[in-house]
Amino acid sequence: MSFDNLTERERSILYNLINYYISSADPVGSRVMANRFSMGISSATIRNVLQDLEDMGLVKQPHTSAGRVPTELGYRVYVDTLFKPEELTASEKETIRTGILQSGRGLNEVLGQTCRILGQITNELGVSIGPKFEAGVLKRIELIQVASDRVMVVVVLSSGLARSVILEVEANLTEAEIYDVEATLNERLSGLTLEKLRQTIAQRLADTSGHGRLIHLLMESSEKIWKEDPSKEIHVAGMDRLLAQPEFSDVQKVASLIKLLDDGKLLSEFFKGEMDEGLVIAIGKENRISQILNCSMVSSTYRVGDLSGTIAVIGPTRMPYEKLVSVVEYTARTMSDVLGGIDSKQK
Repeated sequence: MSFDNLTERERSILYNLINYYISSADPVGSRVMANRFSMGISSATIRNVLQDLEDMGLVKQPHTSAGRVPTELGYRVYVDTLFKPEELTASEKETIRTGILQSGRGLNEVLGQTCRILGQITNELGVSIGPKFEAGVLKRIELIQVASDRVMVVVVLSSGLARSVILEVEANLTEAEIYDVEATLNERLSGLTLEKLRQTIAQRLADTSGHGRLIHLLMESSEKIWKEDPSKEIHVAGMDRLLAQPEFSDVQKVASLIKLLDDGKLLSEFFKGEMDEGLVIAIGKENRISQILNCSMVSSTYRVGDLSGTIAVIGPTRMPYEKLVSVVEYTARTMSDVLGGIDSKQK
């Protein structure tokens, strides 16, 4: 059903009702709206319009004698056609920018600090997800002997990201042997995505000669080297602020959400597999994860070279979308700048 043909009065009343409900968490009646907003119409007229909006499924009454609250459909119309992103103050921008810069330039430090900033500024749950490592293109591999029976495999991507894995070897290897294996790996594997490598490394190294035990170990450790553990890529902060909101007084709902965040894998895979590039606002059941069906999520992607990751805030459907959209978008841009080595004060 299209809501493009809502009258200006219907749009104004729906917009004001949602904004009032977001700030108060109380059902909104026609008399409250008439007294609160200067719309030049009587409470009786507002009551009639609210009934029309209810018939369209945009608002509802929690019980017979109560005022109205927005439905998920009402929120969707609000974010698609009515709301106006709020301009951040210079102080808010400075808080975000300096907070991220203070974390250093390492990816994990930036991700951890970013979710804390999101939680602090929005009073919602701040979430940051690392880029999809498997989509990165291999620039080079470095093999470093850290002990007589251990070798560190350093995987460097064209985006500038890197990760390392320690492998235990059965025999001592000379520096020359390690160098030869490293050269072979770079010759055969560089320029491919890690996902492609994980799937085809056995074929690509099948006919290599010499140093068989190390080559075999590298093939056996394919999942460990080329694939990131999704549960380790997610950073979350602000649960205490989320639990202070009235929508989370239900102990069972809270327990389910905490379990989701403790695991991390499901939420991380959801962000990487189903979320679009850019800004996304998912309301209620649009999230498609049972633990957050009663929540809304505002997310945006950030860039690290040729890869993208996601940051988000999660909270009740009664969240201040106008403010959160601006916070999330500005934070994502700032993350891209910081991770790209740019400190841009003017953005």
